[in-house]
Amino acid sequence: MSKSIIVTGASSGIGAATARLFLDAGWTVGLIARRKDPLNAIAEGYPRAVVLPADVTDEAAVDAAFQMFAARAGRLDVLFNNAGMFGPAGTIDTISVDDFRRVVDVNLTGMFIAARAAFRAMRTQSPQGGRIINNGSISAHTPREGSVCYTATKHAVTGLTKTIALDGRPFDIACGQIDIGNARTDLLDGLITRAMAENPGAPLPDTMDVSQAAEAVLHMANLPLGTNILNMTIMATKMPFVGRG
Repeated sequence: MSKSIIVTGASSGIGAATARLFLDAGWTVGLIARRKDPLNAIAEGYPRAVVLPADVTDEAAVDAAFQMFAARAGRLDVLFNNAGMFGPAGTIDTISVDDFRRVVDVNLTGMFIAARAAFRAMRTQSPQGGRIINNGSISAHTPREGSVCYTATKHAVTGLTKTIALDGRPFDIACGQIDIGNARTDLLDGLITRAMAENPGAPLPDTMDVSQAAEAVLHMANLPLGTNILNMTIMATKMPFVGRG
């Protein structure tokens, strides 16, 4: 039986690149995102792909997707808890409470809902255990300007990761976090375009290929359950993270 993983936010960006890499590696991959058509496009030609359209903020939809995947794959070895959004940019006085709550709902509550479903499956399956990999961000450590919604949620993800890692020990459930800096995705391209519009003379930021982030997730996923990477930072070498500020 092949190993199995669910990827949330699988329709684009880091999620899509990671899903394709795991499919190429022979894993059974559950694809969760709101939009079904992009998931179908990723799954085309891969008999081990399981399309699971769901909004990560919808508790019932996520639980149903995990149950459907378990029935198809037999067990859940890994969750890549990746779905997220940046939200509106600006100083805190320009951000509405509704917009802040919307980002919290996706980036934190949605991650909680998916992790809860994975933990439940891993705790009750036989043999017991599995791995949860939460997608944090460089912003889990150091913010970009005007990123109060995104940065606050990504700091919270670190607390979620550490708590699951601790609570999962008796059940052989490992939990780690990958913090990715400047992987070239549509989300990053949008941030770069916005920054260039505000400061046309600024140099383009250093970026890395998104495939490198996917390779790092695969490395974490392939570890035996007796070994855990609690935190991994992978970033464009010259991006302003160390020494920022």
